[in-house]
Amino acid sequence: MSIRKIFNRYFELIFWIVALACLAFTNPAGESHFSLCPLKAFGITWCPGCGLGHAISYLFHGDIKNSFHAHWLGVPVLVVLVYRICKLAIGHKYRFDKQGQ
Repeated sequence: MSIRKIFNRYFELIFWIVALACLAFTNPAGESHFSLCPLKAFGITWCPGCGLGHAISYLFHGDIKNSFHAHWLGVPVLVVLVYRICKLAIGHKYRFDKQGQ
């Protein structure tokens, strides 16, 4: 199997695992860091997704109250992401056997 096929097949799985691991090790109460939000880059102060990262990070640290204060969709988003990771890791398309090729 070529590197390109491996990359295409496992990129999303690795991306979500790394993203959640980064949020788990980030201090949500610490200083603000750079943002990937395009609305914030244009100077718009309100964004419907802002606070989701903080909410998930608070959840990883066991602080449910602050998670809901950061963004009320933090819990459902984390559930959906964990479900997606499980589907990608266990799904038939991503098995390591020869039948899944």
